[in-house]
Amino acid sequence: LEKIDIPLNGKVLDLACGPGRHSILFAKRGYKVSAVDLSKNLLKVAINNAGKSNADVNFIEADLRNLCIKPKFDLVVNLFTSFGYFEDDKENFKLFVRSFYFLNDNGYFVLDFFNKDYLEKNIVPKSEGYIAQSKIIQERTIEGKRVVKKITILNNGNKRCFMESVRMYSKDELITGIENSGFKVERLFGDVRGRTFDLETSPRIIIIAKK
Repeated sequence: LEKIDIPLNGKVLDLACGPGRHSILFAKRGYKVSAVDLSKNLLKVAINNAGKSNADVNFIEADLRNLCIKPKFDLVVNLFTSFGYFEDDKENFKLFVRSFYFLNDNGYFVLDFFNKDYLEKNIVPKSEGYIAQSKIIQERTIEGKRVVKKITILNNGNKRCFMESVRMYSKDELITGIENSGFKVERLFGDVRGRTFDLETSPRIIIIAKK
């Protein structure tokens, strides 16, 4: 946030908020936060998490492509690879168009996505871990222009599997899509700590754009 000039009591819109981790942090810093997600289950978790943190967040269940809300915002964010899930590029890039629409003049948009060039060379085919009593197995492959992840959850003999497929976009494709939506790209970072973006070594690409 120190890289972005927004009012201390400014309005923030978190698109694809998931369980609300970032929305809650914004709210605890004094911002007026609205947060959108399509998943009813994730929003239930987010509302519960916000309650535990005494964070005032306006959670909204909606498809961001068709979201209709009246307030304008000082900052719109899409964080932690919450982009690229649709099959069609035009549908994916609606995120940028809608974000531009929701912003006040001189407002900021922040996209946090994986760095395609780094991922292609450093993909981890398989990882395992535990959450509570559940074993989580994640298997990753690159199929054409998409990275596909199979998630297997094992718990007390029960097995559940989920699939995720995300379109991989290069730095230039992302910047072109954002600029074609009306934004001016101001800064790039290579990770959440604010390190300079490097095409070969940065695990992420964080784009700060201004309306």
